[in-house]
Amino acid sequence: MTYKKLRVIISGGGTGGHIFPAVSIANKLKEVNPDTEILFVGAEGKMEMEKVPAAGYKIVGLPMVGLQRQISAKNIHNNLKVPFKVGESIRRARRIIREFKPDIAIGVGGFASAPLLYAATRMKIPALIQEQNGFAGLTNKLLAKRVGSICVAYEGMERFFPADKIVLSGNPIRAEIHPYTAEDRAEGLRCYGLTEGKRHLFVVGGSLGAGTLNKAMRAWIEAGCPGGENVEVIWQCGRYYKAGVDEFMAGRDLPAIHYSDFISRMDLAYACADVIVSRAGASSVSEICAAGKAAIFVPSPNVAEDHQTHNAMALVNKGAGMIVRDADAERDLLPTALALLQDPDKIRQIETEVIKLALPDAAQTIVDEVYKLV
Repeated sequence: MTYKKLRVIISGGGTGGHIFPAVSIANKLKEVNPDTEILFVGAEGKMEMEKVPAAGYKIVGLPMVGLQRQISAKNIHNNLKVPFKVGESIRRARRIIREFKPDIAIGVGGFASAPLLYAATRMKIPALIQEQNGFAGLTNKLLAKRVGSICVAYEGMERFFPADKIVLSGNPIRAEIHPYTAEDRAEGLRCYGLTEGKRHLFVVGGSLGAGTLNKAMRAWIEAGCPGGENVEVIWQCGRYYKAGVDEFMAGRDLPAIHYSDFISRMDLAYACADVIVSRAGASSVSEICAAGKAAIFVPSPNVAEDHQTHNAMALVNKGAGMIVRDADAERDLLPTALALLQDPDKIRQIETEVIKLALPDAAQTIVDEVYKLV
C-alpha cells in the first residue's frame, strides 16, 4: 500500500484509555508517512489537553461535556447545559474542519468525539471510529451508522455495530510492550531492585491509582503479609493516594514491598512480574495480552455500562485471566494473587491462553483501514 501524505483529525479522550490509543494511531500515521499532518480535538479541561501536547501533537478543545448519570442537584443543573454545549461544540467542530481540511476524521470514543465526528460526516469527510472496550460506549454506538469503518478490540461486537463495518484490529498499545525474554526479566529485576529466585507480584492501579487495590494491599500488610514468604511486590499506588500510603508505610520495615505513585518503565515491571493485579481498562487488558502475562483483574464499578467487567470476562471466559469483584477485593484479592503465585502450572496455563488474544499490530491495522477509506 502507498501511504501518501494525509491531513487527519483525531478526536476523543476524557481518560487515558481513550488518549493513549489515539496517540498510538497518530504515531503510526507519522511513521508510515512523516509528512502527514495531525490535529487532535478534545474536550476543554480534560486530560487530553495536557497529554496530547506532551506527546508532541497540537490539540484544540471543544466545550463539550457529558451527561452525569448520578442524580444530584449539581448534576441536574450541569445536565441542563449539555444541549447548549453540544450545539456550540458542533459549530466549533465545523469551523475546525473548514480550516484544517482533513482527509479523514478518527474518533476514539469519549464524549468529545461526538460533535467532531457528527460534523465531519455531515460535511462528507470519511470517518472511522475505534472502540477499545468489549461493551461499546454510547458515543460510538451513536456514531456507528455515520462512519465508514469501526475498528474493535473484541469479538462479538456485532451486537453493537453493523457487522459489515467491523474490523477486528485490537487496541493500539505502547510499542515497548511485548512478550518478554529472560534478559528482559533480568533487566526488570535490576531496575526495581528485586531478587532473583523469589516470586514477584505487580499491583498496578493506573496513573491516579485505584483505591480498592490500595485498600487490599493495606489490609494484607496490616494482617502481617500472610502467605507472602518468598514474595516481592511492586505496588503502584497512584499519585492521588501517595500521601496516604506514605503515612501508612511510615515506620514499617517491609523491604519486599516496593511502592511508588508512578511506574516509568511499565515494560520492565511487566517483564519481571509473575502475576499482575490490575483494573480492567481496555489499554491495560490489551497490554497484558501483548505481554503474555497472568493477571487477576478487579474491574472498576465506577465506569459506564460496567465495561471493565466485560473486558475482563472476555479473557476469563477463555481461561486467559482471573477476576475478583471490586466489592470482594479487600478480603479476597491478595489471598487469590498469592495462591496463583505459588501455582506455576496455573500461571503457565493462563500465559498460554492470554498470548493467543494479543493483537500487537493494532495501530498498523487501523492505519491501513484509514487509507482504505481515504
